[in-house]
Amino acid sequence: MSVMDLRGLNPAPVTAFTKSGEVDHDANAKVARWLASIDGVKSLVILGHAGEGTFLTSDEQVALIRTYAEAVDNRIPIVAGITGEGTKVAALEAKRAREAGATGALVYPNHGWLRFGFQKGAPQERYRAIYEESGLQCILFQYPDATKATYDLETQLEIAGQPGVVATKNGVRNMRRWYTEIPQLRAAHPDLQILSCHDEWLLPTMFDVDGLLVGYGSVTPEPLVELIKVGKAQDYAGARAIHDRLLPVTQAIYHRGSHMEGTVALKIGLVHRGILDHATVREPLQPLGEAAEREIQAAMEAAGFAAARQTKAA
Repeated sequence: MSVMDLRGLNPAPVTAFTKSGEVDHDANAKVARWLASIDGVKSLVILGHAGEGTFLTSDEQVALIRTYAEAVDNRIPIVAGITGEGTKVAALEAKRAREAGATGALVYPNHGWLRFGFQKGAPQERYRAIYEESGLQCILFQYPDATKATYDLETQLEIAGQPGVVATKNGVRNMRRWYTEIPQLRAAHPDLQILSCHDEWLLPTMFDVDGLLVGYGSVTPEPLVELIKVGKAQDYAGARAIHDRLLPVTQAIYHRGSHMEGTVALKIGLVHRGILDHATVREPLQPLGEAAEREIQAAMEAAGFAAARQTKAA
């Protein structure tokens, strides 16, 4: 197996819809081609939270994977979010994703575990079944410490040692755990690629990772590629400068009432950059309103991203 190289930026793009609410394959292909053209982008991770993946039907999910795979033309791998609740359901979802052109699987925990927690051994079995059924290379997804779906260190170590697991997307959002667990994961599994997904506060994790797997990467990929480079160089001053430049955008997108609003805000940012024509979302997401749109556009301007109409005029 040729292991996916995720040591760089791995954006998790939004899903573009038509104004009538259907998946817009032309617009999604445009997003895919734009991101894949940026040096330092290593994969595209679709059908996750930022991509409204659980709001799509299974047929829509498969069709979107095909659109992305065709758009990037094997230049970089497509990673599909696998979110099905039951282990068999998730394994079959992964098999469909592989047949549609995906190379990797971002394996979500059963969402029932968010409320009730998980039984010991159940996450390991989930990853085993997905890999054996589909052959997709799996990314261990570590949920926030505030949820009951966050994996203890023993569980992470066991999953990371299973066949087909090539990386971890860590969003624990607890730096005490981060500074304890990431070194132990590295020591036990030196080849495991460590990816941060702390969109709303990346700076503390930048010096310990191989790359980023973030929705943020779909709207500001260029400075995030640079942030990874200076983080790997242990250049704190350089990382802080990029962090501070992006801070208005970070606040406008992620420091909102609900983290789910970040998906809507990302689409507004992409409209500002001229990548999308409009910011249509699918329920249960709701539009943010004109005041929020102006706030996000102003934040993009403050970070140095001129509106598309200004870019064309220049």
